[in-house]
Amino acid sequence: MKVFLRILGAGLVSPLGGLRLTDAAGAKEGSKDPCRRPIAGDPVPEPRDLRSEDGVLELDLTMRNVEDTGASARYCYLLPDGTESPTLRLSPGDELVLRLRNALVPINSDGSTAALGGEICRTRPTAQKDACTDGPMTALSTNLHFHGMTVPARCHQDDVLRTSIQPTDPVYEYRFKVPVDGSPGLYWYHPHVHGLSSKQVMGGASGALIIEGIERANPELRGLAERVLIVRDQDLLHPDAPASLSEPSAQALLDRDGDVVNTGTGSGKPAKDLSVNFVPVPYPEYPITSIVMKPGERQLWRLLNACSVTYLNIAALYKRGPKFRPQWLGVVAIDGVPIATQGSPGHPIEWRDSIVVAPGARVEFIMVGPPAGVPGMLITRTVDTGIGGENDPTRPLISITASAQAVDPQSRLPAASEPLPAPSRPWLGSVAPVRIRRLYFSEDDQDPNRPQATPGFYLTVEGQPRAVFDPLSSEPNIIARQGDVEDWIIENRTSELHAFHIHQLHFQLVAWMGLAINEPFLRDTVNVPYATSNTQAVPSVRLRMDFRDPDSVGTFVYHCHLLDHEDAGMMGRIRVDPALAAADVRHVSPKPSKSVT
Repeated sequence: MKVFLRILGAGLVSPLGGLRLTDAAGAKEGSKDPCRRPIAGDPVPEPRDLRSEDGVLELDLTMRNVEDTGASARYCYLLPDGTESPTLRLSPGDELVLRLRNALVPINSDGSTAALGGEICRTRPTAQKDACTDGPMTALSTNLHFHGMTVPARCHQDDVLRTSIQPTDPVYEYRFKVPVDGSPGLYWYHPHVHGLSSKQVMGGASGALIIEGIERANPELRGLAERVLIVRDQDLLHPDAPASLSEPSAQALLDRDGDVVNTGTGSGKPAKDLSVNFVPVPYPEYPITSIVMKPGERQLWRLLNACSVTYLNIAALYKRGPKFRPQWLGVVAIDGVPIATQGSPGHPIEWRDSIVVAPGARVEFIMVGPPAGVPGMLITRTVDTGIGGENDPTRPLISITASAQAVDPQSRLPAASEPLPAPSRPWLGSVAPVRIRRLYFSEDDQDPNRPQATPGFYLTVEGQPRAVFDPLSSEPNIIARQGDVEDWIIENRTSELHAFHIHQLHFQLVAWMGLAINEPFLRDTVNVPYATSNTQAVPSVRLRMDFRDPDSVGTFVYHCHLLDHEDAGMMGRIRVDPALAAADVRHVSPKPSKSVT
């Protein structure tokens, strides 16, 4: 029996006894800590909401860091009053004005930045003049990416290829408008400096961004209380601790990054610890955090997987008789896109007993609270990441208690609202692609003669030479045209799971392992299954890519959202050119064509 069931049977009491963890990462009690975190076993706190006023949300954020246990560090986005990682709430058409100050500091006594992420990335050949164009990429650099948002890939909006903000730079202003037809749902913000993304995100630099109006897409959600849940990963707090006696024994082998390799058992030591809204749930005893709901209450839970490398497989268990049984979760949106908005009639709710959420992905679902006196729990089930992947075992996250005295969450959806207007463009799934491209994930094998060498991670366009991403290059791997719709077939030629993500747009999953499907929603992140010795065909997904939005014009990236892989080079660059002028359209063949441009 798993350890978390033993915890439930004991009345939701932490088995750590008198052990009191400090900060989520071992900072001394009473120390001045700008990135101070909750204590294991604390109730789930709600991130602070910042809402737009008169069509504008204006705020100041400071990026800070602090030394952590081992060779890692904690990172945080702070408001002037010290509040960490606020949830940004905007409506379609609103303007966001975010002023970011980089206050990162070297944290070693000798002034080096080794503990901030190891090697310093290559710097640009010119002297620094402008954070927009000439900023170096070092362990003290940062920037912001607004994940899932369809805003231009331009300086001061959502550019991650050139923007690199230094501690010596003045405050850097991000300013953009949410598209009027922006899909209502859950998005997020995080740093995206190449080579540094994993360390900063794993250190806690992330926050939620919500485009309001999901109840306009699905009236079933009107009046529901809502919760924002951000699951983050971090290095193991107790890496040398043996597994609980209730765990099946499994040998904990380490991969080339020092993380525990997938054991194939669904249990054992995880590659990373998890936290929920910064409350840690550390291995091996998993002292869980808690939420109290009114009995049988329906709430909208908006869950973000802000992990650097950890997959989630979310499930709810309620105790029915002597056993804990799975409960239905009503999925209403994936990656910020309600499943009711396009491609399907009515206002559907997809009821699932578990939901796989890749790193970077989001899911919004109706959570029905347990009856009075019935203990419950939100867990993450094991995810099979392949023999080359990290170990993501089954483990608990949140205890759920029913009480008539439960305090209402801080946010509630409007009880009445106008429906969303009809989409201005045809449903993506009904549009024929103008071309088909093939890309593939691949990796170098570990060199036994150089065990410390970092192998290459690649995301290659078929027909092009295989090469890790070069942040100093300006050459695109793909050139597309605004207004077009394309199909991309993404293959996985490795033995581990990868999560494909592209900036600035969404796509539809139209085939999985060669089998045609028709999902009634869009994504910006999708898993690509891994290869095994028994695989007869190369595992793949087929994605319908949407370049119709004028804000997709520009140069941006696509990559694996396991950030260790992205930082090691598993990324490509795409340039979307403006639509052809009407006079030029006559000279372009409308027939679909295969291309590896």
